[in-house]
This record gives sequence, C-alpha cells and structure tokens, in this order.
Amino acid sequence: MQKILQFPAIGAVALACAACPAAAAANWVTSWMASPQPAWPSEFVLPLNVPRTLDSVSIREVVQLSSGGESLRLVFSNRYGSAPLVIGEVRVALALREAETVDGTDRAVTFGGQHSVTIAPGANGISDPLQMSAQPLARLAVSSYFPQPTSVSSFHWGDQQTAYAMKGNATGASTLPRADRVKGRLFLNAVLVDSAAGARTVVALGDSTTDGNGSTPDRNRRWPDYLAQRLAGAGVAVANAGISGARLLDDMMGVNALARFEHDVLAQPGICTVVVYIGINDIGWPSSPFAPSAAPVDAEQLIAGYRQLIAAARVRGVRIVGATMTPFAGALQGTPLEGHYSPAKDAVRRKVNDWIRSSGEFDAVADFDKVLRDPRDPARLLAAYDSGDHLHPGDAGYAAIAKSLDDATLFGTTPRASKERP
Repeated sequence: MQKILQFPAIGAVALACAACPAAAAANWVTSWMASPQPAWPSEFVLPLNVPRTLDSVSIREVVQLSSGGESLRLVFSNRYGSAPLVIGEVRVALALREAETVDGTDRAVTFGGQHSVTIAPGANGISDPLQMSAQPLARLAVSSYFPQPTSVSSFHWGDQQTAYAMKGNATGASTLPRADRVKGRLFLNAVLVDSAAGARTVVALGDSTTDGNGSTPDRNRRWPDYLAQRLAGAGVAVANAGISGARLLDDMMGVNALARFEHDVLAQPGICTVVVYIGINDIGWPSSPFAPSAAPVDAEQLIAGYRQLIAAARVRGVRIVGATMTPFAGALQGTPLEGHYSPAKDAVRRKVNDWIRSSGEFDAVADFDKVLRDPRDPARLLAAYDSGDHLHPGDAGYAAIAKSLDDATLFGTTPRASKERP
C-alpha cells in the first residue's frame, strides 16, 4: 500500500512559528543604511574618490541613526566582490565630532562570537547583537580594520559624509589625528536596531537627490534625514537607499533600481513603505558626458519600470509612494558635465510626472516637483531651494521635501507612537 505522508495544518505551523521565542524577542528595523555600489572603470567621467585597495588600514565611518534601541547589529556588504572580504576587527562607539568618539562608549563587535569575519563574494556579513543603548538620531562611529590587501569592490560614493582612513589597527582609538579623509563609505551597509514593538521602517529609493548631493556635508541634511527627525518620536526609522547617479533602468553608478529593489528595499527589516524618487538620470544622461552614446529614454520605458517596482512591492505587502521628478532646467550648465538638460528631455519628465499624479497606480503620490519648482518658470528649481547647480536642492529644498511627506501619504493613516515592550 502506498504510504500517505502527513503534513501539519498551515495554521499549526504558523502557531508554532509565532510561539518561537527568538522571533518574539526582537523587533529589528533598519535604522541607517548606505546602498552598495560596484566600483566603476577609471575612464568614467567621475572619479571613485575612495582608495581602490586597502591594506592594513582602519576605516572610521560616522552614521546618524534614525530610530533608537537597546541593541544593534551592523551589516557589511561584499555584494560586488569577486573574492572573500576579510575584516579583522570592528568596534563601535558614540561619535562626538568628526572622527572623535565619546569616552567610555567603545564596544567590540562580534560575528558568530568572533572578532573577525570573512564575507563571501556577493554576501553580507551581519554582526551578533550588540547590547548598546542608542537614542533616536544618535551618531555612531563604526571603525573597521582591513588587515590584508582588499579590493574596494563594494562602496558608496559621495562626499556628504566624511570617512577617515588610518594605517594599522586604530579601531579602538578615541581620536585619529593623522587620518586621511575619504569621500564615501567602504563596505558598511546598514545599522539595524532592536526597537520597541510597533516600530517600522520607511525606505527612500532614489538617486543623488535622495543621497543628498547639494546639502551641507557632514550635517545630515538630506531629505531622508529631515524626515527621520520628524518621525523618530513615532518609532519610525528612515533608511536611505539613494545612490548618486542611480537610474531606474540602467547601470553604472550602481546597478539599476529594478535590480537592487529586492536587496535595498524589500529585504530591509521592518519595512512598511517605500518612497520612489528616481528617473531623472535615465532622462538626463543620454547625450551628456555621463552616457554620450546612449539612446534617449522615453516616458513609456520609465512607466514600465515603475510598474515593475509597484508589482514587486504589492507582492510583499509594502506601501509604495511615487514621487514626481523635480525640475532641472540649466542643470550642470557651465560645468564639464553640461548636457544633462534639454527641452525634449524635460518633456519626458513632465509626461512621466503626469502619469505618476493621475494614473492611481501608486498607493500615494508625493509631488516633489510641485514643492520645489519656480511658479514663474516651472522647468526650474525655485532659487531658494536650488543648491546652485540647478539639479540638486540645497538644505532648504531637502527640508521642504521632507515636510511635504505627511503621514497620510506615507502610511495611509496617522502613525501611532510605538509601544514599549512589557
């Protein structure tokens, strides 16, 4: 007689999982992140601005959390590496100013109980929980030691936050007086916090206008930073998945948004909402020094890409907010990167923006174009919000973007304050 296999009822499995002490004990959310990018060829129009190799070097990176908690995990990325990534030691402390740490707050980070970790190509390295109380908006100094020749294959480009490089193992030093300054981030991907019950994460998916280009460096004045300041009291974290030069459809300064949506957005612990503010580089790069031989991108191609993001978010039960692309007339004019803007390109932007506003396909719309444009010349940024390059907002523009994201847009309702654990 054929043996009939017996399987437990789905409800019984769900009940068993819900009763698992490990699942009930922690509520991890992504409190801070920087999306990894692969290193690009030296002939690209922009330099890496970070060392291409490290050898017996310590890197100290300062990060500002959004939500706080009593326990932390660090995430390091070797997503684009072709060889194992060896990190000899990692320490974390509260940051005082620049590379200086607060006395008495330094803690050793472990990975599976060990002080060093080897991360396989394409993988992440996630630390053990570190008992360290961190308030919302706390600044941390994360110091990592790379003991052997290491190719910088996964990094985050940009000069909005300074990192510090020191020869030898200086992870435990309170100050780094002889450190070299580095414009970018090296391998550090995220900080997770074990937050109060009900805490959750909003992810900002975008390009340089989400990464904060044009804001004051080292002052945390990107629009996701301003949003984090407003939401911290409600137990809501904000994770910045912006990459300078990022595009929805094509690669170069980071892989395309469709390819990284799973890693950088949907896989973030605690995610409830994603704000999608991307597409202007798809429009502006062709026939510019960034992509001189690329074919123009039309509105239908971008709309098809947005629809794929919407479908992926729907499958995972994540609320998706579509942000209109902001004006860029005169963008980068008078610089070696001139050619980003043309009236034909702006017509594509306006057509896509009309679809974002009127299609009803996103769960909600954030009309950043309306917030930042000059009412007398809607193709241009309002001067008060312009960083000066006519493409990126300045501090005031980023603050205005964050202010425009009300709770109804982000959550469909007013978020309640998070509940403390019993």
